[in-house]
Amino acid sequence: KDLIKIALKIGILYRNNQFNQDEAEIVDKFKKKLNQAAMTAVSFYEVEFTFDRNILSGLLNECKDLLHELIERHLTPKSHGRIDHIFRLFANVEFLSDLYNPEGVYKVYLQKICEGVNKLLDEGII
Repeated sequence: KDLIKIALKIGILYRNNQFNQDEAEIVDKFKKKLNQAAMTAVSFYEVEFTFDRNILSGLLNECKDLLHELIERHLTPKSHGRIDHIFRLFANVEFLSDLYNPEGVYKVYLQKICEGVNKLLDEGII
């Protein structure tokens, strides 16, 4: 729910050209960092024994920091809280370890996630 709300709000700001030049640069940095995180996540899934929860968590936290910087003058503290809530889960090293556990219960879900992310990368969406 929070992820959808934040994505929509940032999308509306972006579509209506509400970001100044500095914020446009942050958008570009965020896109690059998100692309890097997505490629890393897929790579960790595809290549056995390469998963490093600290690397992936670090990339996701860098994305979080860029989002906070981007929305600073546009959205409320409640939106900042939503961003924190999203990344508190997805960048959590224990969650990532459970998700990437080859013997874990999330293996099927991780496969579907990575297939979807890989498709988005191939299509240049991420």
